[in-house]
Amino acid sequence: MRNCFILLAVFTVFIQCNITAQQSVSTMNVHIKPSNSIMVGAECTDQYFQKLNGKSIAIVANQTSIIGKTHIVDSLSAMHFNILKIFSLEHGFRGNADAGSSVKDYNDEKTKIPVVSLYGEKKKPTKDDLANIQLVIYDIQDVGVRFYTYISSLHYIMEACAENNVELMILDRPNPNGFYVDGPVLEKDCHSFVGMHEVPIVYGMTCGEYANMINGESWLPNGLKCKLSVVKVANYTHTDKYTLPQRPSPNLPNMSSVYLYPSLGLFEGTAISVGRGTDKPFQLLGHPYLKIFDYTFTPKSLSGFSMHPPYQDTLCYGYDLSEFGNAFMKNNQHLYLYWLIELYKSFPDKKKFFNPFFDKLAGTKSLKKQITEGLSEEEIHKSWANGIEQFKKIRKKYLLYPDFE
Repeated sequence: MRNCFILLAVFTVFIQCNITAQQSVSTMNVHIKPSNSIMVGAECTDQYFQKLNGKSIAIVANQTSIIGKTHIVDSLSAMHFNILKIFSLEHGFRGNADAGSSVKDYNDEKTKIPVVSLYGEKKKPTKDDLANIQLVIYDIQDVGVRFYTYISSLHYIMEACAENNVELMILDRPNPNGFYVDGPVLEKDCHSFVGMHEVPIVYGMTCGEYANMINGESWLPNGLKCKLSVVKVANYTHTDKYTLPQRPSPNLPNMSSVYLYPSLGLFEGTAISVGRGTDKPFQLLGHPYLKIFDYTFTPKSLSGFSMHPPYQDTLCYGYDLSEFGNAFMKNNQHLYLYWLIELYKSFPDKKKFFNPFFDKLAGTKSLKKQITEGLSEEEIHKSWANGIEQFKKIRKKYLLYPDFE
């Protein structure tokens, strides 16, 4: 009987969600465009190749930095451009470092080019790192979420370039979550590397647009401005649903995880597992104490991306949301707070549900308070409305592509 009740409840929620999804689709004018009709900035070589001639270049790149099926570093090296240095961010240059793991400097095995880590002992290129560099190229696939640290690294790269009078060129890429804006706007006392700017959790901008905003809103210290150029994506609008050709990081293996990430990433500040150490990271939610749920999974140590996941080798009970991500979240223009609210209610020891990292991820101290006080999802969303509206006015000034509104 208990199993039937749970299945009925889940089915009811799913039906309600699908009704909401259909309503969202009817109002947002989504364009389902084949990803192969979109040309990312790196592929628009006629727009930037000749600007590289005779310049000493450093490139910010990872496994997503491809031109067609070839890595951009390999392509530029084959064209005999002068690449002196590679900067790597969280997850490393080849994309196999676990989230939060320090990445050390080394020489890339294939190209022999020195790789300087900007995720570990330092997050900003030094004056020595940029010595003899005339141009820095940034070619990174972002997922459009404030606590995904690539935009924080972008800020520090812009700052270093501005301080050392080095030009930055961004080879822009679509934002797979660029079809909406939602979430609390970051509060000043919650600044950290997972939240450096006063933007919502989902900000609906490409890296090129975001960099223009950093410059235009004077978010670099001491009035600095970065000499910036953006090679735009061809045939892209913010209503398009772009399927990523490469996983953007080890624990975002598919589009379901990418669509779920803005909502499930908040659980990294709780006692709940998001499925690290399984084949469905950021598609599962669970905990060893939640035995009221029938679905189970056991996190394992997985070489390359989940070496020591929470609750390793321990049975967890919870949700499998892998189908939900593609069936609903890709057509939803809001963070989905249902699981956060319900799992808090179901958790046996409320005092141990949240950890101090939650406020940094949320960018506000109010979300945790709203959940513990029992506010509904609708009430929480309404509390964000003014902040989102003010941000959208700022965002609009820097858009390079037709918007979803």
